[in-house]
Amino acid sequence: MRILLFLLDTLFFFLVGAALLRGWMNTRRLRMTQQPGVFVMAITDWIVRPMRKTLPRGWAQANTDWGSFLSGLVLALGYSAVYHGLFGGQLPGVNHLDWTWTLPFLAVMFLLRTVLQGLMLLTLAYAILSWVQPQAPVQASLARLVEPLLQPIRRWVPAIGGVDLSVLVLIVLLQVGLLLIA
Repeated sequence: MRILLFLLDTLFFFLVGAALLRGWMNTRRLRMTQQPGVFVMAITDWIVRPMRKTLPRGWAQANTDWGSFLSGLVLALGYSAVYHGLFGGQLPGVNHLDWTWTLPFLAVMFLLRTVLQGLMLLTLAYAILSWVQPQAPVQASLARLVEPLLQPIRRWVPAIGGVDLSVLVLIVLLQVGLLLIA
């Protein structure tokens, strides 16, 4: 059962994460013709396009890519339903709960976990590339995705000896968030 749960988590992490990343990239006005835009569009087009067509017209013209974000939510609910079907809706450490409560709860927890883990991956990639190959083409895209999260931290945590510790602080905060929802 552990292997099945691992495979289920991995599959839905990529699907939900790609939908959320697509929404974040569109919100940040990044070109989708460069990586990781091409990758996330290839993975999520099958659900995002129909979702955008079902949204009210005013939502499509907002600065936020609601179609991608709602697709991530629908996929998280799909994860929750599959988890419920495979494991009987039992949460670890909880004896019995009504499925009408556990499905949305599992979906929200999975969505939060995916957001935090995805931000962790983006932040680590940003940090590593900034040290190893700061002129890499994908570095500019990563910077536009991660910098809005680093700016508030940089106001509180100054550079020490010319080293920007805001990335480390963000990673620690994301880890704490993951521990809190675990």
